[in-house]
Amino acid sequence: MSFRATLQRIFLTRPGRPRRLGAWAGAVLTCPLAFVPAASSGGAAWRDAAPLPLPRTEVVAALAGSEIVVVGGFRADGSTSARADAYSPGRDRWRRLPDLPLAVNHAAAAGYRGRAYVVGGYAGEIGGGNAVRAAFVLDRGRWRRLARPPDARAAAAAAVVGSKLYVVGGVGPEGLATRAMVYDLRRGRWSTTRGPRPREHLAAAAVGGRVYAIAGRLGGYDRNLTTVQAYAPSARRWITLPPIPAARGGTGAAAIGRTIVSVGGEEPGGTIRSVFALDTRTRRWRRLADLPTPRHGLGVAAAADRVYVIGGGTRPGLTVSNANEYLDLPS
Repeated sequence: MSFRATLQRIFLTRPGRPRRLGAWAGAVLTCPLAFVPAASSGGAAWRDAAPLPLPRTEVVAALAGSEIVVVGGFRADGSTSARADAYSPGRDRWRRLPDLPLAVNHAAAAGYRGRAYVVGGYAGEIGGGNAVRAAFVLDRGRWRRLARPPDARAAAAAAVVGSKLYVVGGVGPEGLATRAMVYDLRRGRWSTTRGPRPREHLAAAAVGGRVYAIAGRLGGYDRNLTTVQAYAPSARRWITLPPIPAARGGTGAAAIGRTIVSVGGEEPGGTIRSVFALDTRTRRWRRLADLPTPRHGLGVAAAADRVYVIGGGTRPGLTVSNANEYLDLPS
């Protein structure tokens, strides 16, 4: 096996080492509502938008004002990029932003009041690197370093509820994280709370004052999950919802109205084409049109009534793309 192939193998099977499951198991409630999946795909079709200027994978994306900010990721040679770009859906154009102060892949990101927040990630080339303990905000066109998070965290997901940024899942200093990190966007302070079922490469979204943690995996992409959970900050507990119809890790999600769209991922058979939507009121899943360019490690963000899927790898492992595809989904 070549050195490059060895690095890729290490990357794909990075162990999570879940521990102390009892810390969260008692806080998770099972939702009694039935799961009724749609039988087949349908509805609106995906369309192409202006391609990402620099192809890469394991990026993050967040809506900041009227633009979608895409940050970091792996280049085709396996090196990690600090590059940041902003896409304008209204103009279908990209513009270059200042580089993130730290080159990261597998970070978590979310938008809040016109700003983009980026937390954690891995630093270093594919097959190596450590989870970083850092957070940044893009404010008025410049990156600013925030207070250090409680832990290093990579392959996590983020969402904002109220004035708090929740970073859920991912890999921490002791393996799969059992605690969620919470950043008070007004006070500039971090705290921790109960996390969802420990897992990495998951997706997160916020709807109706709740954080949703969707799918993910327990290490390599042969250990994908269908787990879906929701957290109500007022109750400080997670409930388990009907599972997504197809397991996925290396995935992304975005919310439009009361609907969460789950897209992307990788598995032993290849990248995942199927796209599903969760109605958070009825707690039922339905299938949407398949993604034309299936990818993992992609950036997913919603702008108005559209879900944008940007960058990512077209095959499991180290592959990159500049694809930018969107789906209209009226709220």
